[in-house]
Amino acid sequence: DVQLVESGGGLVQPGGSLSLSCAPSGLSVSDSSMAWFRQSPGKEPEAVAAIRRDDLRAYTDSVKGRFTISKDNAEDSLFLQMSNLKPEDTAMYYCAASHSFILTPRFYRLESSDYPYRGQGTQVTVS
Repeated sequence: DVQLVESGGGLVQPGGSLSLSCAPSGLSVSDSSMAWFRQSPGKEPEAVAAIRRDDLRAYTDSVKGRFTISKDNAEDSLFLQMSNLKPEDTAMYYCAASHSFILTPRFYRLESSDYPYRGQGTQVTVS
């Protein structure tokens, strides 16, 4: 079974920084497509960023220049470094994964359906 465990959420002031981590089991970040999603109360889940096994990265427009997705193949971990945080970034953040190699045009569309595995989430509050 695939399990994804997030950590690193918390309360931060606007303009501050926060780093999230995801530890997978049942798959490896080195040969998977990995992503971060977020969901605010009353809103649909939103893809934030993704990274493919060849290190290709994709970001939703609202976080470009502020968030950085990365992975450590040796540690088998996924990260999301968030800076210049805004109140509208407040959400539950989820780590997501797929065994599939998502082809490039589709990879940049950050489709939720491409990532069948999700963690329980970690709360980020910017206030």
